[in-house]
Amino acid sequence: QVQLVESGGGLVQAGGSLRLSCAFSGGTFSSANMAWFRQAPGKERDFVATISLSGARTVYGGSMAGRFTLSRDNNKNTAYLQIDNLEPEDTAVYYCAASYGVHGQSDPAAYRYWGQGTQVTVSS
Repeated sequence: QVQLVESGGGLVQAGGSLRLSCAFSGGTFSSANMAWFRQAPGKERDFVATISLSGARTVYGGSMAGRFTLSRDNNKNTAYLQIDNLEPEDTAVYYCAASYGVHGQSDPAAYRYWGQGTQVTVSS
C-alpha cells in the first residue's frame, strides 16, 4: 500500500522560503505521478503542481508559477516543493498526492493516494 509522508512545514515570515518533502513508500515511485495541493481554512483544495515521472516536466496551478518549484528524486523516493517569497495568502495545509497513470492532472479526484498534510503558516 502506498504511503506518503509530508514534512517541512512550519511558521515563517513573509518573504521567507520553505522546502516541503513528500516521502513515498509501498509502491514504485518512479512510475507514480506526484502532485501537491493546498487547502486553506474554509476553502476548497487547490492544485499547486504536478510533475512527470522523470521530473522533466512540471505543471503549476494558475497563480503558482514563479514562486513554487516542484521536483522529485527517484533515487530517494521523494518529491519536493520549494516555495519562495512566501506570502500570508500561502497559509494552508499542503498535501502530497500520488497516483499511477494520471499525467498532468490537476483534479484532486484523479489522485488515489494522499499524505496527512503539513501546515504552512506565513506571518506578515
